[in-house]
Amino acid sequence: MTPGSAPANPARPSGPQAPGTGGGRSRARRAARGSTSALAACCAALAALLAGCGIRSTTVPVDDGPAPSRVACAPPGTPSSTDQDSMVDRIYLVCNTQVTPVRRAVDVRDGRIDRIGEVRTLLAQLQISPRTAETKAGFSTAVPGTLQIVAAGPGGPEDALLLNDRPQDLPSFALAQLVCTLTADSLVSPDHSVVLGGPEPDGKLRAYTCTSDLRTRSDSADSAGTPVG
Repeated sequence: MTPGSAPANPARPSGPQAPGTGGGRSRARRAARGSTSALAACCAALAALLAGCGIRSTTVPVDDGPAPSRVACAPPGTPSSTDQDSMVDRIYLVCNTQVTPVRRAVDVRDGRIDRIGEVRTLLAQLQISPRTAETKAGFSTAVPGTLQIVAAGPGGPEDALLLNDRPQDLPSFALAQLVCTLTADSLVSPDHSVVLGGPEPDGKLRAYTCTSDLRTRSDSADSAGTPVG
């Protein structure tokens, strides 16, 4: 080797390496691998915990449907009627988009001397606010407080009931409540049907029964009933 020339194979320094050299990069790689291993261990522990609770992990959303309704629509228990001036009636109220029968103890001290008196008593029960137990069970009424029933006019069937509004103009569930309540009463409807008309005896009477469609469909009022000649 001539003076002033560099060695062909210089010896590697044996002391500590300066920052930024290969030794620092090795330590950084080891630290990263350690962090990744710790994260994987945490994920594995979480998956085991979920499996122990009976819950399977999933990577896609799960649609379990709407939350269950809190309204049971269970009619309150049949009221007792020990008073000689009261009796138990069955009326229909609205609950969960259908009409359902409930029983009420009704004061009859004013008397039910005829069919029209019975009809008016039942209508009044449909128009009052549901009682506390009925409200808690999810019941309501759609029958307007202004609705009235009068006797049949001239030229109509003797058993027809005329309203101060056309039946088809009533809210569907109001008509269902009225029809189902009236046809469930043997005095009002011995054959479980009722003939209803509007305020004028114009011949546009219809015979109604308490059908499944009337009880459950909110758009059934227009097509319900059979025309009576």
